[in-house]
Amino acid sequence: MRKLKNLKYLFLLSYFFIAVSCVNAQPKAKASAKKPLIVFVAGDHEYSGEGTLPLLAAELEKNYGFRTKVLSAYPDQNAEENIPGLEALKEADLAVFFLRWRRLPADQVKHIEDYLKTGKPVVGFRTTTHAFNYPKGHELEKWNAFGEMAFNAPPGWGGAAKHTHYGHNSSTDVTIIPEAAKNPILTGVDSKFHARSWLYRVLPDYPTKGSTWLLMGHAVNPDKAAIDNPVAWTGKNSFGGKFFMTTLGHPEDFDLEPFQRLVINGIHWAAGKPVPKKWAGKIQMNVPYHGIQTSK
Repeated sequence: MRKLKNLKYLFLLSYFFIAVSCVNAQPKAKASAKKPLIVFVAGDHEYSGEGTLPLLAAELEKNYGFRTKVLSAYPDQNAEENIPGLEALKEADLAVFFLRWRRLPADQVKHIEDYLKTGKPVVGFRTTTHAFNYPKGHELEKWNAFGEMAFNAPPGWGGAAKHTHYGHNSSTDVTIIPEAAKNPILTGVDSKFHARSWLYRVLPDYPTKGSTWLLMGHAVNPDKAAIDNPVAWTGKNSFGGKFFMTTLGHPEDFDLEPFQRLVINGIHWAAGKPVPKKWAGKIQMNVPYHGIQTSK
């Protein structure tokens, strides 16, 4: 009889521990399910996006409650026709692009198109204004205007928009546009800072009407007559999705705390999450600028 009682107590005790474990596991599972998924897409030839974006993704996972997946051109940044894994965009809550002159095959572009058509948010860096470079008459030539379609930016490099920059020996003084000072994306961002990126010209026709300008750039040591241009803005794109776009993105920019705060805030805003009340601290990046170089 005593053995039966002991077995009964052991059974009840085991049942109790299993029940407690299940209860404790449920909130964790729910918490994980609630974390938004950000898919980063890198392939930019020049600015080491394949180095900076993974570090940014790691920070967002560690300190800011996101799940992330980073996709890169394969086998290296010069591979213009292949970014494996774009089917991950089907599950993404936010897509972040750092592209330059890609010629992806139709099946890969279809994943990007399908994502955009959902109206989900996007974030873009620098050369994403000229993300694609299909030859005239190509079936995917319209995607050369990706910058305009997704970010209200110039539709590719040069052209009628005269999208250009002010020389690799120049840099940019950045200031908050007074009317945007209370925008949540600018929380904790210095009112003035200096960026290594040479200023992109997007005016006079871009960003297109309906965009909200956040930061203005002034070219330092330009190689031609320069005008001030916006370097960060938000808006709704042609697919109805909201976006955050910045023409900054040199790897040395990613070492700047004001730029880091801008980007972390912009990603939160785009993902529909409140801008962080507490800054987790400066991110250690130290990714070199390699310029345009041949593949190894």
